[in-house]
Amino acid sequence: MMQSKANIIATYAILVFIWSTTPLAIVWSVSDLHLMWALVLRFFLALPLALGLVYILRVKFPFDATCLQSYLAGATGFIGSQIFTYMATSYLSSGIIALMFGLAPIMAGLIGRFAFQHKLNRLQWAGMLVSVTGLGIICFSGENQHVNPIGIGLMLISVFTYALSIFWVKKVNAQVEPMAQATGSILVSTLAAVALLPFIWQYAPDHLPSVRSLFGLIYTVVMASLIAMFCYFKLVQNIQPTTLSLTTVLTPMIALLIGAGFNNEKLSSMVLVGAVILLLGLFLYFYRDLKASRELAHKLKSSAQKTG
Repeated sequence: MMQSKANIIATYAILVFIWSTTPLAIVWSVSDLHLMWALVLRFFLALPLALGLVYILRVKFPFDATCLQSYLAGATGFIGSQIFTYMATSYLSSGIIALMFGLAPIMAGLIGRFAFQHKLNRLQWAGMLVSVTGLGIICFSGENQHVNPIGIGLMLISVFTYALSIFWVKKVNAQVEPMAQATGSILVSTLAAVALLPFIWQYAPDHLPSVRSLFGLIYTVVMASLIAMFCYFKLVQNIQPTTLSLTTVLTPMIALLIGAGFNNEKLSSMVLVGAVILLLGLFLYFYRDLKASRELAHKLKSSAQKTG
């Protein structure tokens, strides 16, 4: 039991690390490649690896109409969201990009409230207000090479598209394994990437990209698109959703430190203040669910001890 728990903790740590470093990998990948070519190549390389894993692991990969719609819905959160993320790299640091993706649960909460009449408690509304305040401080703290309102706008579109994709996948409710869902979404995203080629062909790489750019590209393919996928779906099956959602608070903090340490991303004091306020809002948004999750875990532990 202890070994299993240690395994889950290690998986959680790996996922947090990958999600914290992926924004920097994206920024590095576009340092010597056109933005859209870096995105297109990411899917071109990820698809054969994903299909190979599906084949090796003998995962059922259905192609009926419902599953195809689910793959399309998932691709909206893949390439549909990532297009705006890659565009935002021209305006934002990797840490701020990670910080913006931390707003995904709040964006999903708003979509659920106004599109599907899901209820939100007062603490969640307060958390949203605090996070928006932090975001406002970041936006109006002064335009520089790492923080730009245009980039903030692009990332808000990216996060909205990502959150909307989650609801679409759930609405389709295809009976398909997570690995097949992810691979199907990568397949549709690759087809969309092919459709982009005529528009970006003039920017095709004419030389071997720099080591940093290649490293960033390979990292987004292997770590962000494949290993993170394994870790995520393993955790979905083994821990509470609220505990998994806490990664949206952890990853931006780590990403800000990584960006500063490895990419010389010096942020103003007001930007850092805004980031802390935004993260505080996220914590408030999750507080009630995390408290309930902790109480449930305590009850299960007590019950297990009594049974033993």
